[in-house]
Amino acid sequence: MRSIVLLMAVAGMTGGCDQFESMSPGQKGAVTGAALGTGIGMVSGGSFGQVVGAGLIGGAAGYIGGTVIGNKN
Repeated sequence: MRSIVLLMAVAGMTGGCDQFESMSPGQKGAVTGAALGTGIGMVSGGSFGQVVGAGLIGGAAGYIGGTVIGNKN
């Protein structure tokens, strides 16, 4: 239940943000990846450092993936 509420909150924050529309695909990927990485780190019960690290890794992976997708379009 906790993970569903967390994912809904992340989706609401990223979907409702007006600035999200003016971002590049890489920036959108970084925001989404960081939110997912942080959420996964929190749900898995990691320490503060592990949660922050998961968010940073997710953001970096999301940026790379978003940039690749943006370059293909």
